[in-house]
Amino acid sequence: MKKFAIIIFSLLSLGLYAQEVPSPEFDPHTWEAPYDLSLPKDWGVERFAIPISFAPQIDYKGVEDIRFTPGWAKASSEEYWTYAFLWYLDGDVKLDAKKLEQNLKSYYTGLISANGNAIPKEKLITVVASFKEIQKGKEDIKTFSGTIKMLDYMKQVPITLFCKVHLRSCSQENKTFMFYELSPQPFSHNVWLGLNKLWNDLKCKKN
Repeated sequence: MKKFAIIIFSLLSLGLYAQEVPSPEFDPHTWEAPYDLSLPKDWGVERFAIPISFAPQIDYKGVEDIRFTPGWAKASSEEYWTYAFLWYLDGDVKLDAKKLEQNLKSYYTGLISANGNAIPKEKLITVVASFKEIQKGKEDIKTFSGTIKMLDYMKQVPITLFCKVHLRSCSQENKTFMFYELSPQPFSHNVWLGLNKLWNDLKCKKN
């Protein structure tokens, strides 16, 4: 988690945010989430503002709230690149598979570019996101499943991330949740139990 945070999110934390709309005053270290997204023992957390500095094409307003597995940055771990993030967005946001693919292509292209100073040009590959809508999960408006093929900027080799995306409305707050679960491990692997639990336990409001 620290490696990701130092390389990317330390840059992003310079732009700060307010609870309802983007604002230069947002501080990811002091901002208190109005929703309840758990932080399992030994997992890492990072937050930053949306619009995202490395992917300004994604035209939402809100907060990104990330949960890193303990082994997410350890190449020898089965949790490598296994993490989840929530987009807590203003308003009633619509989503289909095409829009999702566009968003994630922009997101990971920008993420790799922001980490790409030491990556030889011949190793760079085009990000390809491929998604379909599947049977929706409990309380989901829509649920998607797919893959993101890209360059692993830490090892500088191609990687495929399996991904689930959940869309939920918090209508009483005029907010939309987009929740992303990601791992290079197949959906049958045990790492998905922890990722799925994060989503299943998420609540629009804290008790």
